[in-house]
Amino acid sequence: MTEFKMHHKFYRELIFYVGVIATIVYRLIIFFNRLPSHFLADLAWYIGTLGFIWYFAHRYNIEKRRSLIIKERGLEEKVLDAKVLSDDDRVALAQTLKSLESSKAQWNYIVIFVVSGLALLWDIVIRLNLFK
Repeated sequence: MTEFKMHHKFYRELIFYVGVIATIVYRLIIFFNRLPSHFLADLAWYIGTLGFIWYFAHRYNIEKRRSLIIKERGLEEKVLDAKVLSDDDRVALAQTLKSLESSKAQWNYIVIFVVSGLALLWDIVIRLNLFK
């Protein structure tokens, strides 16, 4: 059966910041494209793309592992039917819930939303020549 093993705190923090940095540099591309040299735009694109690949591969693996634990152990049915959970089931459920509680993914989603909105507004301002 699949076991849920939480990554070390350092790695979880690293992944969080990789996602934040990828989000920010992707949004900076609209500014860098206005520079005479496209070096910074290209660099931002590569950093953002590699960061998103790493971040979302990590998130996919976590979500897949959680789903497998719940399905393999029939935890949803056991909880809904008020069946007795084995000690292993309780540990698996507790670890899965703890990983949901300690996840920083929600903060990445907030950063993506806010930074994307600001980049969109800034691009509209630039395109309408409101800032001269």
